[in-house]
Amino acid sequence: MSTSPAGSEPTGGAPVLSLDDVWTRLPTAAGPLSAVRGVSLDLYSNETVGLVGESGSGKSMLGRTILNILPDGARVSGSIRYQGKDVRADPRAGNGWRGVEIAMIFQNPMTSLNPVRTIGKQIIDPIRHHLGLAQREAADRAMDLLNQVGVSAARQRLGQYPHELSGGMRQRVAIAIALSCDPKVLIADEPTTALDVTVQKQVLDLMESLQERFRMAILLITHDLGVVAGRADRVAVMYAGEIVEMAQTADLFAQMQHPYTRALLDSVPRLDDPPHVRRPSLAGRPPNLALPLVGCPFQPRCANQQPDCAVEVPALVSVPERSRSFSCHHPVGVHGTAVGGEGRAGHAAAE
Repeated sequence: MSTSPAGSEPTGGAPVLSLDDVWTRLPTAAGPLSAVRGVSLDLYSNETVGLVGESGSGKSMLGRTILNILPDGARVSGSIRYQGKDVRADPRAGNGWRGVEIAMIFQNPMTSLNPVRTIGKQIIDPIRHHLGLAQREAADRAMDLLNQVGVSAARQRLGQYPHELSGGMRQRVAIAIALSCDPKVLIADEPTTALDVTVQKQVLDLMESLQERFRMAILLITHDLGVVAGRADRVAVMYAGEIVEMAQTADLFAQMQHPYTRALLDSVPRLDDPPHVRRPSLAGRPPNLALPLVGCPFQPRCANQQPDCAVEVPALVSVPERSRSFSCHHPVGVHGTAVGGEGRAGHAAAE
């Protein structure tokens, strides 16, 4: 049974993807490093969950843990269930669902795409392998996918290489590859990295329209709070490998509880900021996850810290009536201001 925090079931029914107390330990010279620490999370069809946190918080590693694409020697514990089935029970079965039922868009399409293979080969080969289509049928499907994601001259693009495309086009190709086998879950790891604002909006609009069409569940991994404010149904905040706060998007931005969430929001530039005024930055560094942690992992950087924070690990506090959870001895409990909307409903209304 999943122990996901409060607020993880917005629409009822069973989750399409369920994580329960997931840990990922990586081998290092200093000993095992706990990159993911006790994460529990449910993801539902046609839902977008934003996973936010600063670099090194464990966001991308969680995505790779779900797909079991980890470095040699990595050890995973806990439960990862897709449509009720434990995907870790039979590692050999991974090729049957990895990239098919659960797909991933990686951070940098220039490095995630193979530079010596044509765009066509990179889309067609997975289609033929997983769906068993003939070459001509697979090529037709590849062209249809490129058209769906807004790539012009699709037939011509099939014969081109990644370096011949713009950054926005490469990202669209990466999305086409991820969608090639009609996944039920899409893990989007910083899908708008290095794209200009106009192309960012185009890519996010595309993902949203395809989600509505195919009822995909999306785990949107990003450090950009503005993106999740306008696109996510729920937001999970990750620090030092664990989820420290989770809530419906509008609720999180209206009244955050964890000081780390507050610090992230305070660092976001605003249009009404006076000129030449710097936003506050978060002092200090995250803890060394290769060492045992004592007390709250955020305590050394926290403006709200009290003596008990240094010695007691904060328990996860669930507030069912508010559909939220957080782990903090001394929550902020102050009102914030949304930085880009009120989740997908607010985004749609703005359109």
